[in-house]
Amino acid sequence: MVIYKFLHDVDRCIDCGGCFAACKDHNGVPEGVARIRVIRLNEGKPGEKYAAMACMHCTDPACLRACPTKAITKRPDGIVINDKAKCIGCGYCSWACPFGAPKYPDKGPVELRGIMDKCTFCVVPYEQEKDVAGNLIQHEPKPVCVSFCATKARLAGDVTEITKIYTARMAGRLVQRQVGV
Repeated sequence: MVIYKFLHDVDRCIDCGGCFAACKDHNGVPEGVARIRVIRLNEGKPGEKYAAMACMHCTDPACLRACPTKAITKRPDGIVINDKAKCIGCGYCSWACPFGAPKYPDKGPVELRGIMDKCTFCVVPYEQEKDVAGNLIQHEPKPVCVSFCATKARLAGDVTEITKIYTARMAGRLVQRQVGV
């Protein structure tokens, strides 16, 4: 079975904002709300790096355990989604998440203000739609933040495949450092 994950290569990220802009445009995320943000590591020091932070779709999501209304669920493929119709805006998921992924917008449609939003691996847009049975309409998991990353710092997909890519990159860097290239 495929398990979807994100991997971020801090040695490649240049903080261009492509991931942020692509996510907002593709998912209809309103101004003042962000599903992904780029943070600086070791700011102002030699070796300063950037990391794009979004929901990491954890193996054992703390946000899911903290949600009293079961608004957060994990699909069999590892993608963690939230049903805004079930969210009461209590903030427990935000306190539980070590990555700061859950956000509580104060802008956008009035009915969604104060209701949790987060990265959904692009399977559910900002304004959620439901079918006639009341189930969230979900799209194919193809995160646009990865497609628009100019330096290919963002990797997403089957955890086995992206781990191979990242491992090959790291091995190449190790060889470069050892031979002094």
